[in-house]
Amino acid sequence: MRFLSFHVDFFWYKVTKKGRSGIVEEINDDNREGSVKDALVLFVSIEKNDEVSQDFIEGSILEIEKITKQLKVSNIVIIPFAHLFGKLSSLEFAFKSLKEINEVLKNNGYSSIRIPFGWFNELEMKAKGHPLSRISKIIN
Repeated sequence: MRFLSFHVDFFWYKVTKKGRSGIVEEINDDNREGSVKDALVLFVSIEKNDEVSQDFIEGSILEIEKITKQLKVSNIVIIPFAHLFGKLSSLEFAFKSLKEINEVLKNNGYSSIRIPFGWFNELEMKAKGHPLSRISKIIN
């Protein structure tokens, strides 16, 4: 898994149109649009090697929680983002993994939202400007 994270004052999204993905998540009033303040925004790419990793989810959660503790934030946004230049996993595995990561974070006490899979989105965010405000990670 790879991710690019931003510590933000504010984040907003709105689903705009279907992407070219073979999996397109159903849109409803609960996931069509959303916003959050003081959050860690994660642009996440699930990779082929994650499909065979025994502890990929656990390792991902540990890295995300490490950053949230440093930043003292409890709000998280997960954005499916296949543009981080790795070898991508299957769509089915990526979709399942992103949902699982989101659920584990919620179960661990975070307020976590996941942007719908397979859609283009309008995004707006105001990123902070401190040394930990932008982090990129590759989790093996």
